[in-house]
Amino acid sequence: MQVPTDEEIRALHERYAPTQEAFESVYTHCVIVCSIAEQLIERRRLVVDVELVRAGCLLHDIGVYRLYDSAGRVDYSRYVRHGVLGHELLRDVGLPEQVCRFCSHHTGVGISRADVRDQGLPIPVDDYLAETAEEELVMYADKFHSKSDPPAFVSADSYAVRARRFGDDKAVTFAAMRERYGEPDIAALRERHGHALR
Repeated sequence: MQVPTDEEIRALHERYAPTQEAFESVYTHCVIVCSIAEQLIERRRLVVDVELVRAGCLLHDIGVYRLYDSAGRVDYSRYVRHGVLGHELLRDVGLPEQVCRFCSHHTGVGISRADVRDQGLPIPVDDYLAETAEEELVMYADKFHSKSDPPAFVSADSYAVRARRFGDDKAVTFAAMRERYGEPDIAALRERHGHALR
């Protein structure tokens, strides 16, 4: 499998970002998520494909670009589609399925086909769950930073409360990941990026 390089990934972001502001929001978030994942790998001495995790982190939100309207605003009513849209985008440019799946399999702590049906989500009925350690790590690292306006880091406790809103099973899943991977030290990242903590 050919994993894209950092330079190739940045070029994809530059190609598909509708504006410089969109690029800065999405790409910066992806870089931060990558830093979080790499920190967790090092701290827990995780045995994962580091190159694949890096590519997954840097690409997981590329589908967000397809939700921007002509005025440069994100259509948050369809936001849950960003993973599927990213998967399609990466597939269409010829990236391997293992890389494409980071887009469609990182939302929340996983979306099951039952979630899609029961919540009437505007995505094809399927399971969008992490199936590999690499997918789960990207999913978990993503929970600690938000592209909100302004962007912010998210504490594990804050995300645990959010996860519970989607059901006790989601809270249990997040708690298990928290136990497995630990909590990142985001103080240095906050200082570097100037983003608040919530």
